[in-house]
Amino acid sequence: MKIVILNKPYDVLSQFRPDEKHQTMADFIDDKDLRLAGRLDMDSEGLVFLTDHGGLNQYITNPANKKFKTYMVQVDGDVTEEALEQLRKGVELKDGMTLPAKAEKVSEPEWLWERNPPVRFRASVPTSWVEISICEGRNRQVRRMTSAVGFPTLRLIRTKIGDIDLVRMDIKPGETKEIEPLLYPDFQNVPAEEPYRSRSYVKKPGGTGGKPMVRKNKDGSVKKSGTKRIWQMDESEKPKRRTNGTTRPNTKAPRGRGRGRG
Repeated sequence: MKIVILNKPYDVLSQFRPDEKHQTMADFIDDKDLRLAGRLDMDSEGLVFLTDHGGLNQYITNPANKKFKTYMVQVDGDVTEEALEQLRKGVELKDGMTLPAKAEKVSEPEWLWERNPPVRFRASVPTSWVEISICEGRNRQVRRMTSAVGFPTLRLIRTKIGDIDLVRMDIKPGETKEIEPLLYPDFQNVPAEEPYRSRSYVKKPGGTGGKPMVRKNKDGSVKKSGTKRIWQMDESEKPKRRTNGTTRPNTKAPRGRGRGRG
């Protein structure tokens, strides 16, 4: 398993396909075997994983695995203890209640790098910094959480995923670093990589546990794939309609334009 860490700059898309207006991962990573595991929005900065392990993204983002992701968040206004307590208890969003977060008011980080363009400055409205850790991976979750408690996010930097600390490693915006996964406890229980599973696989509780659906004949043999559709069958192959012997021929005049009016 190969893992590369990138400090994603602001205004960079978390994708490899080219974009006319913005930089992408391809401007910083030149390894076709690596895929994103834990993307960031274009207007967010900081730590992203790139790996050749297919299941790492799901493993990291699954709340059951308790892999906390930590963010330094600059918010609009002087954040209150009441707002922080709301974040710690969970916030009601449109897609449901969030899990309890870790949230503390902190000073502006000494290591903070300049952003281009900088965050807007308003002399009449103060800003403050909050360190937030969550173990979920909803779309723009941290931004929606701070907005829900009355303090919209102005700047968001992901600094940690589990024990991986971007600041401690001193990785600057745009820089990358390959790490040895076995040195970090976060990756020691990552399940073995499995081949891609399509949506046709059973995922519901009580199903086959994510295994491919296998249909069998009455004699126990596996049914061949590529079942013919009705329009692909010969007349001899089409199923016959079953009746109870009382079906009568249709003698009613057809409805439509050909039917006269009295």
